[in-house]
Amino acid sequence: MSTKITQGNLYLLLPIKVGRLASWLSEDRGISITDAINCIYHSKLYKKLSTENTKYWHLGPVDLYNELKTEM
Repeated sequence: MSTKITQGNLYLLLPIKVGRLASWLSEDRGISITDAINCIYHSKLYKKLSTENTKYWHLGPVDLYNELKTEM
C-alpha cells in the first residue's frame, strides 16, 4: 500500500530527517543536540523541507546536510 505525501501528512517524515541532520550538525559543530535542532528548525532549509510542493522531503540526508552547511 502506497501513501501519497501531502502537506497534511508531511509532518510525519520531518522528525526522521531533522534527527539525522541534527546528529551530524551537533558532531561537526561541537554543539548540543538541542542547539543543532533549533538551528535546523530556524533554517531556510527547514522551511523548504516542511513545504510539500518543494519536494525537498524527497532528498536524502547527505544532500539535505550539504544544503544546510551551504546555508550556514
